[in-house]
Amino acid sequence: MKQHLVERELTIEGPARSRPRRGKRSVTVNLAESALAWLHARGHLTDRHLVAGELLRADWERAQLAPRVTMRWDPVRISGGPEAELTPAERQLAAKTRFDGAIAAAGAGLSDILWRVACAGEAVPSAEKALGWPVRSGKLVLGLALDRVADFYRVR
Repeated sequence: MKQHLVERELTIEGPARSRPRRGKRSVTVNLAESALAWLHARGHLTDRHLVAGELLRADWERAQLAPRVTMRWDPVRISGGPEAELTPAERQLAAKTRFDGAIAAAGAGLSDILWRVACAGEAVPSAEKALGWPVRSGKLVLGLALDRVADFYRVR
């Protein structure tokens, strides 16, 4: 999958009390990189896992399931593909149906970390902590969930 690199320079200052001040550091952050892409780039996820996770996230976004403060008036924008002749509302419902099916395919207990990492964009350690799981258990469970989602989406 090809990503557009969106970079931002950040200046980081360490806490003054914990160690002597070394000055400012500058890092470049790719704002477009998802948690799944980060894991894939470091060899923790296979290509199949990445594609399945990105398909799940795409359906989550198309179904407009992200929390919002107020109502959104912008339509779902999709060009081409098998859903081209559907109305925007029908495309949104189709995405919601696929998302619900993929989450159900992942199963209870696996879908929690799957949603947190693939859709909400949380890092695996943050998701483990929020779920009360032991350290380093999240990648294993995420891999199992992504295998099931890949089967659901028929990713080879």
